[in-house]
Amino acid sequence: MTSMKSSIAFFTLLIISTTIYSQEKFTIAFGSCNDQNKSNPFWEDIISQQPDVWIWGGDNIYADTNNMDKMEKFYMQQKKQFSYSKLAKNTPILATWDDHDYGKNDGGIDYKKKKESQQLFLDFINVPKHSPRRKKAGIYHVENFKIKNKSIKIIMLDTRYFRTALTKGSGKKRYQSNKNKEGSILGTNQWAWLKNELTNSTANFNVIVSSIQVLSSEHGFEKWSNFPSELTKFLKLIETSKAKNVILLSGDRHISEFSKTNIPNVPYPIIDFTSSGLTHAYTSFSSEKNKQRIGNVISTLSYGVLLFDFELNKVIFQMRGKNNTILQKISQVYP
Repeated sequence: MTSMKSSIAFFTLLIISTTIYSQEKFTIAFGSCNDQNKSNPFWEDIISQQPDVWIWGGDNIYADTNNMDKMEKFYMQQKKQFSYSKLAKNTPILATWDDHDYGKNDGGIDYKKKKESQQLFLDFINVPKHSPRRKKAGIYHVENFKIKNKSIKIIMLDTRYFRTALTKGSGKKRYQSNKNKEGSILGTNQWAWLKNELTNSTANFNVIVSSIQVLSSEHGFEKWSNFPSELTKFLKLIETSKAKNVILLSGDRHISEFSKTNIPNVPYPIIDFTSSGLTHAYTSFSSEKNKQRIGNVISTLSYGVLLFDFELNKVIFQMRGKNNTILQKISQVYP
């Protein structure tokens, strides 16, 4: 499934690029929770899948520091890893961050080094020094891929830079839902940007990457439902924008699972594919409620693959383990 890129056009102040492919299929590989000091067994397996894009879903390194020299060292350690550098040399790389590469565990708007951290993140994914992305608050970004007469829009959200305070939970729940519609995940400017990107999208598929889970709502960790008004607003935007075939990708949890829901007036189900982690997993996992879950929780190391077939308008979602073993998969035909 080798990509044949014929042109790249850059436009708008946010450097939105369109890459054109000549094949009828498209492959996305993605993953999250990658500790640069631990062994990642997947890079050669991922290369063998010949993905058309690799997506970092967050926690791309584990830094948790205000020391930018240390953070830069950790990024360079990952960037120079032999098999990853081989992947990055031949495959487009997209990325969002989560808390540990942002710089503060469960951190949000209050992280004091977020501006400096953003520049190191952009260095890591080779964003040019003079790119407008260097001057924009937050790392949210969009890329478009054309496949003959079809297209995929990949929307990378920033769930850290603007996220307001979490509400502490009780018992086994670290956090609980904010009351009285308090707080924001995306912030004003990112919300306006997302609305524009979805409402004006002509793509056949719109893939939205959120570092934290969108649909799973019953656990006590970070998730969109900690901000109920934000989650309602997000799902309503999918409905009112009339964007085609929205797919959600997420990470953070050190488990992999599929969550699925239906939204009124949306003629296809919304799937949230959580893939985590690449170097360490929640191996002691026993159970956790998720009324949106389909299939089983995978609590061993894994990465995610999405196989797009444009002739059938079908997507196959795969969780892959060591030696490219398929741990679990689902498929969805879209209208």
